[in-house]
Amino acid sequence: MNTEQLKKEVIEYSKEIGIDKIGFTSATMFEELKQRLMTQQELGYQSGFEESDIEKRVTPVKLLPKASSIISIALAYPSKLKNAPKSTREDRRGIFCRASWGQDYHTVLRDRLSKLENFLREKVPNIQIKSMVDTGELSDRAVAERAGIGWSGKNCSIITPEFGSYVYLGEMITNFPFPPDKPMEDQCGSCTKCLDVCPTGALVQGGQLDSSKCIAFLTQTKGFLPDEYRSKIGNRIYGCDTCQTVCPVNKGKDFHLHEEMEPDPEIAKPKLKPLLKISNRDFKEKYGHISGSWRGKKPLQRNAILALAHFKDTTALPDLIDLMHNDSRPVIRGTAAWAIGKIANNIDVAKELHKAYMTEKDEEVKEEISKGLAFIEKK
Repeated sequence: MNTEQLKKEVIEYSKEIGIDKIGFTSATMFEELKQRLMTQQELGYQSGFEESDIEKRVTPVKLLPKASSIISIALAYPSKLKNAPKSTREDRRGIFCRASWGQDYHTVLRDRLSKLENFLREKVPNIQIKSMVDTGELSDRAVAERAGIGWSGKNCSIITPEFGSYVYLGEMITNFPFPPDKPMEDQCGSCTKCLDVCPTGALVQGGQLDSSKCIAFLTQTKGFLPDEYRSKIGNRIYGCDTCQTVCPVNKGKDFHLHEEMEPDPEIAKPKLKPLLKISNRDFKEKYGHISGSWRGKKPLQRNAILALAHFKDTTALPDLIDLMHNDSRPVIRGTAAWAIGKIANNIDVAKELHKAYMTEKDEEVKEEISKGLAFIEKK
């Protein structure tokens, strides 16, 4: 079969099924990526969420033995929230990052890749294919960069000229020898805006991220958040968009091309207090379809508590005191105690902290209660 002809047909079909950008590259080893990943591992900069076997991440033939080429796809997602609800003094709101608006992007991209797979199987009956989105072994960004989807920005995102960095990525390894596209020239130039504004200094240098400091990573952890990052969270419930929102290429970029990706404003910017005591059933019903729910409700509730402390929301004190006394989870009890100390400044609240300290059996929680008391004593 004519490889150029099939490539053209794949590109045309990709447009019909709602793929915004498509690129092709060889399935040769990602040599440069291997060195970067080894450096990241040595420095302890990995998040722990990625595939631990570096060889699998850089060697497509380990995933598909007769791999010849890789197809990279990108779908643009919205960057602006229509009819965004306002955060008020009585009802403070948190925020989910843009990549968690709308339906879980893993589901959306797998749908497009599945359609593309079926199309290829019709054209090439014996074709071998392995598709993946985000949780696969390959680096979505490395594939997209080599396939000419965009360049790898200093903010560690793929930046496309058309859609900026507001794109979801997925890829498909195949044994069919598609002609490769050319990688794109880096267009960040001397700009360092993303490095300058990173809230925690997680962007060590252009293209290098210390995941352990990245707020997007920290909001997904399940334990106590390290003290030095608690005030940096702001009102973020899940993820962080700072290094994207300051990028000059992203200015004015806002695409609403896919119905599944349209955000529900009440979910994208939820009220914080109702999130504190939401049941498992209600959480699954309201948030289960978004990617930001994948770690369960506990990390999001912990972050909501930190957001209330950020706002110094005194109206949340009764709920926080109740959590400190009665929640079964140490992380929630302890974070609530810390937040109470940040928000309150009167003797009655201090009494509640003392009472909780006397009955608490978990040492980490007792330490958080002590921090809360110390905050009040300093006021």
